[in-house]
Amino acid sequence: MPLHDWIILYLETAGLYHLVRLNSQWFWVDEPLLSAFIERWCPETHTFHMPFGECTITLQDVAYQLGLPIDGFHERFRVLLADASEETVRIYARAYIMMLLSSQLFVDKNANRIHLRWLPYLASMDDLSRYSWGSAALAWLYRCLCRGTNRNVVNLAGPLQLLQSWIFWRFPSLRPSSFDVFGFPLASRYGLLFSVQNLFDYFMWEPYSSPEVVAVVHPEILVDEHRRLWTAVTSLIYFAAIEWHQVDRVIP
Repeated sequence: MPLHDWIILYLETAGLYHLVRLNSQWFWVDEPLLSAFIERWCPETHTFHMPFGECTITLQDVAYQLGLPIDGFHERFRVLLADASEETVRIYARAYIMMLLSSQLFVDKNANRIHLRWLPYLASMDDLSRYSWGSAALAWLYRCLCRGTNRNVVNLAGPLQLLQSWIFWRFPSLRPSSFDVFGFPLASRYGLLFSVQNLFDYFMWEPYSSPEVVAVVHPEILVDEHRRLWTAVTSLIYFAAIEWHQVDRVIP
């Protein structure tokens, strides 16, 4: 779906505008790399078990990688006409948000379909800013990683762009070439991946503190009410999927 200027206001209101950049280019999944990490995932603790200890994707990573807030009709849309009414623009905005949810945050194995349970949440565009998109996306990723540890599961699901970008930022030895050019959100950097070495010996505990990252990060994700949640041991809820954010296991 093309991004029209008229719906940007609604995307900003919903807290999903930064996610648009992830949808601007094709994303190639490095399945061998992700499979290597899934083999080290422990469902009981929601952490990757590495030679140096435990590590995991946290709400801080979601904020930097996806730019998401963590505080809390079957029709084809191609062109939004210049004389479209306000109601038509709102309908298009709802469809665009549904596309972002199904293709970026809550990807499952239903191809190009999305569950009807999202429709009630999009009824009121003004209420979309109240939802904690980041924690819901992380809950869904945790659930998909836990399912992926089952040897009978052959296909990956979930926000894999978040997982893959987290790997590159936390494990420098696994980064592709031309890594020094990036924007915000940080996960929007990768359109094409290259072969990498399978090395787990070095982990970056503070990858977002460099001046280059600080220069591109939008200030709204750094406000105190969001930063306090980065270290919160709490439940992450995505409908029936309830997973624990056990960040106390991986930070001092």
